[in-house]
Amino acid sequence: MKNQIQLITYANRLGDNGLKGIHKLLKNEFKDAFGGVHLLPFYFPIDGADAGYDPIDHTRVDERIGSWEDVSKIGADFDVLGDIIVNHVSAQSKEFKDVEEKGVDSPFFDLFLTKEKVFPKGASVEDIEAIYRPRPSTPFTKKTIANGEIINLWTTFTSNQLDIDVLHPLGENYLNSILEKFSQAGIKMIRLDAAGYAIKKAGTSCFMLPETYEFLDKLAGKAKHLGMEVLVEIHSYYREQIKIAQKVDFVYDFALPPLVLHSIRSKRFTELKNWLEISPRNCVTVLDTHDGIGVIDVTGSNGQPGLLTDEDVDLLVQSIHKNANGQSLEATGEAASNLDLYQVNCTFYDALGKNDKDYLIARAIQFFCPGIPQVYYMGLLAGENDMELLRKTKVGRDINRHYYGDEEIKGCLERDVVKSMIKIMKFRNNHPSFNGDFIIEKSDSNVLILTWVNGEFNSTLIVDFEEDLFRINYSDSKGTSMFEPF
Repeated sequence: MKNQIQLITYANRLGDNGLKGIHKLLKNEFKDAFGGVHLLPFYFPIDGADAGYDPIDHTRVDERIGSWEDVSKIGADFDVLGDIIVNHVSAQSKEFKDVEEKGVDSPFFDLFLTKEKVFPKGASVEDIEAIYRPRPSTPFTKKTIANGEIINLWTTFTSNQLDIDVLHPLGENYLNSILEKFSQAGIKMIRLDAAGYAIKKAGTSCFMLPETYEFLDKLAGKAKHLGMEVLVEIHSYYREQIKIAQKVDFVYDFALPPLVLHSIRSKRFTELKNWLEISPRNCVTVLDTHDGIGVIDVTGSNGQPGLLTDEDVDLLVQSIHKNANGQSLEATGEAASNLDLYQVNCTFYDALGKNDKDYLIARAIQFFCPGIPQVYYMGLLAGENDMELLRKTKVGRDINRHYYGDEEIKGCLERDVVKSMIKIMKFRNNHPSFNGDFIIEKSDSNVLILTWVNGEFNSTLIVDFEEDLFRINYSDSKGTSMFEPF
């Protein structure tokens, strides 16, 4: 993958023309701002219960937004990253429909994981309580099939997202077919969605087990054989992320968003600097995604301290709710049908109180941190909370999943905050220093100085809250220059 910023977007929420429209935007309105694009689920259907993350057919592009040919054409000009939903498939899939009709006689019966497969002798209360899960209810859904038999399906997320048995030949073949289709379409990197939940074992948390690592190693090996790099998506304790990073091509730096918000709130960079000293270098950085703003990535675990204290985490969450005028409260928690109760649903722009300078500081920090940066389409346009969509769907994450038409995009691109951010993005993509060495300069707690050096080329981001200073210094073939993004 190129060391350039990637766009994260749905094909049906950024512009009026699906995949063709995304390709056109990348080549024209967003020219030089991106080297790649993470296409969020574009397979059938794009509008399921979880915005495509409950696929009926993972190998079929939803005809409403385009075709595999469209994906390949984007891939000819930009690095394309696609999601492989490792853990589950839709209850409306043809495979499960066959199971509903035929029960154990269905050739697809063993594709799906049941409670009994993991707990053949039954599960105790302790067994169930030990299971790590992103929602408060038990991870099982009872389904009555045609012959009247009741089966206890494993459903980590929702009752419509049926966990597959990834260790069974049927599960293995299912994932292999997706890998092959993606490779044929020219996709350069795959994102393993919900991978940490893929392996279940009685008497464990059923999350990031030693067997999970073995499974991920094997799946990653297949992807590499087909010419694709692997990005693993897991929210967890920060030391777990460091461990995971040693075993895969890329891992998300999910600690960065809350640490950046904390730094701006507290006017203190100590915790962010500490993290950047030890953070994985083979990472993809984000501030916002199609999910919420995670906090579990900076909290403690099993008595071990986190990157932030419990008090700072509480203050951070409170500040988001305050900055968003309480809108994030309507979108966060069990009442908003959230799958991940450890995330705050809010646009990053609203999380900073729509303060343009603070927003540009946050983005500049992201672009100067180690890793390949990704910018979510809402963040690219400094999008605000979509309360109308939230109240219509009653799905918390939809607060940050607005549908932009072509005309609205044009209007957003005229905003000063968006123009300034794109200027920083183009600098990040094109300055040679970012292919060199990263240095965290020594400074006071209220000052952040990040430098990249590559031979004669260097660039430095300086943020000083006490002096109200925010600028980028850099050298190139023309000498030394400086610009102030705000």
